[in-house]
Amino acid sequence: MKQRIEELKKSFGEALALSTDSASLENLRVEYLGKKGHVASLMQGLRDVSDKREAGQLINAFKNEVEGKISEASEALQAAIIAAKVRSARKYNPTLKPERELGSYHPITLATREVEEVFVSMGFAIENYDEIVDDYKCFEALNIPKHHPARDMQDTYYLDNGQLLKTHTSAAQNYIMKKYGAPLRAIFPGRCFRNESTDACHENTFFQMEGMMIDEDISISNLIYFMKTMLSEVFHRDVKVRLRPGFFPFVEPGFELDINCEICGGAGCPSCKNSGWLELCPCGMIHPNVLKEGGIDTEKYSGFAFGLGLTRLAMMKYGVKDIRDFNSGSLKALSQFKSI
Repeated sequence: MKQRIEELKKSFGEALALSTDSASLENLRVEYLGKKGHVASLMQGLRDVSDKREAGQLINAFKNEVEGKISEASEALQAAIIAAKVRSARKYNPTLKPERELGSYHPITLATREVEEVFVSMGFAIENYDEIVDDYKCFEALNIPKHHPARDMQDTYYLDNGQLLKTHTSAAQNYIMKKYGAPLRAIFPGRCFRNESTDACHENTFFQMEGMMIDEDISISNLIYFMKTMLSEVFHRDVKVRLRPGFFPFVEPGFELDINCEICGGAGCPSCKNSGWLELCPCGMIHPNVLKEGGIDTEKYSGFAFGLGLTRLAMMKYGVKDIRDFNSGSLKALSQFKSI
């Protein structure tokens, strides 16, 4: 009896390893635990055994082992099926009702964490910065003096005490440079505010991620490399981008890095103003005046800076057609997003 059970244990283990779906697990259960299965056959064989007590204990132990391992395999299989469904459920539909009343992270939080992981893996530090800043940090330290026409690009919320809600994460550049000096690699995500009309691709409250790299012999090639690496990691494939000239007083030369619209595939839609492209990342080489304000030796160091639009990145990643959905507070829409 003992030898027979050992043989069945071995054959059961081999069969269990080959059972990769629910049907094969059920067949295995019937083969060993069914009315005409191996365990039932062993029980019938007790009549021919002299020490029925010991044999019965061995059979029960074998039965419990088979039941336990089949149960574990079934639970693992169901968990894998659920995980596969979650991974495949990438399409965004704001009208869908959540299947279960579970909390979830905001899609912008998910996108931010994923981008942070990419840059941390490339040696960047993560910094936080205030949402209320002074005029010097937001404008003057960035080569935008008072009454400069470039201030018209950003309709700003000013407070009664003369401070303001930061219009871009670039407001942290001076602080970061003075904190770390050179060389440095840092990103600093945050919420920004601008008094502008809202539409499918504009909001008065949105999220950016500023990034800087300052070292010897830094060039535009470094900037393009880091941007394309980040986008390919976030979208898990190569993403079509274009780099075009753009004016920003704190960089020289300045560029607009656009991403091919993931909503329409480049055909044109309200999300991209029917252009097929979405402005994602103003960037360029940090202006020498900005480096000097931050205490950086411009004879030795150069660097690039970028302002990645996290809100627009989340739109492209999750297929959200209207940026206003993010601030809508609609649990029906936002609870579709799960932690990554």
